[in-house]
Amino acid sequence: MITVPVPPDLAFAVSQTTAPVRYRWDPFLRRQHFVDGATRPGKGVRTFTRSKHGLTMVSEYVSFAPPTNVGMKMVRGPWFFEMFAGGWRFAPAGTPGHTVATWRYNFRCRPRFLRPVLERIGVWLLGRDIRRRIAGYAAGCADLVVLEAAREALRVR
Repeated sequence: MITVPVPPDLAFAVSQTTAPVRYRWDPFLRRQHFVDGATRPGKGVRTFTRSKHGLTMVSEYVSFAPPTNVGMKMVRGPWFFEMFAGGWRFAPAGTPGHTVATWRYNFRCRPRFLRPVLERIGVWLLGRDIRRRIAGYAAGCADLVVLEAAREALRVR
């Protein structure tokens, strides 16, 4: 969870920026794009992601409710994930014009007999990556290039 100095609609729009602007703030991504001919995020839309670690995943938006929340689930991904999902929520903060952004992820590893070890490692690795990603997101909420792209996306909607 982090508080950023932009209103919820803009905070949400920053979270949904696409390449190349997304790469300015998201340290997790090496490459990301929509698949199946989609050009904008929305419920049912799928994305391809390659992480900085070289892992790839196709995920699908299971919820898309600007400016409050977005959720995704893995459709295809690394062999060791049986399930992977995440959600981001955006709520007005106590200070006007600020937003509390909360990011949550859930995953289950396979094979079952290795699950306790894999999930312990996963919590540590994903936790580290998520902290870096949230810090990058906060920096993006102060980056004039990112903010202009997010404002343009709001105008287009």
